[in-house]
Amino acid sequence: MKRRLGILVSVGALTFGATGVGTAAASAAPAHPTATAEIFATSNTAVITDPADPRLRTQLRGFDREVRSVIHANGARAGKSTLLNGVFWSSDLKQATYERSREFDVNHVSASGLHHIADVVRKQFKQESVLTFRHLPRTSAQTNAVDIEAPGITSRKLHDALLANPTARDELGGGSVTARDGRLILIAPLADLPLAKKFVGELGVDWSKAQVRYGAEEFVGS
Repeated sequence: MKRRLGILVSVGALTFGATGVGTAAASAAPAHPTATAEIFATSNTAVITDPADPRLRTQLRGFDREVRSVIHANGARAGKSTLLNGVFWSSDLKQATYERSREFDVNHVSASGLHHIADVVRKQFKQESVLTFRHLPRTSAQTNAVDIEAPGITSRKLHDALLANPTARDELGGGSVTARDGRLILIAPLADLPLAKKFVGELGVDWSKAQVRYGAEEFVGS
């Protein structure tokens, strides 16, 4: 992807004392079944500023098949793939941009293998960068990010919340909503967890209904 995907993206009560968010709140999400990691990518190379642009209705089925082929060809296993509607803030254009993308579950892959797969996808589809997220324990020394899911969100609601919060749009960059069931997905740096929590509230979601996973994010780029 071309910009920071603050994807608001996909045990027991979660406590954020170590990161200064306070206690309690979001539930810890169960990991994807057997999933080791996730890749967030698109085949789009255009900057789309019109939410009614017909390119935002594509199902990316061919892209889905091709990325799965890349995953398998490099020794990993592809899990489920989820179609996403992204809303991102462009600091250059000073307006929101839109993008269709997919999230791919990747199983049985090492950190170096995930990086390589993402780089192959980036080059094949002429992207500036591709985002990866490896699921890790909260206490892992490699953990640097969170994957937050929140229900009941529309692209319009995400757009309006970004415009209303300059800090969130500059730091988080934007987010994505699952096309099928309206789940907000945000991958954010661990240090931005307090900001992400506040932003979820501004979207009208009770933080106790959000789910959080810990892991390592990487923007694989040129």
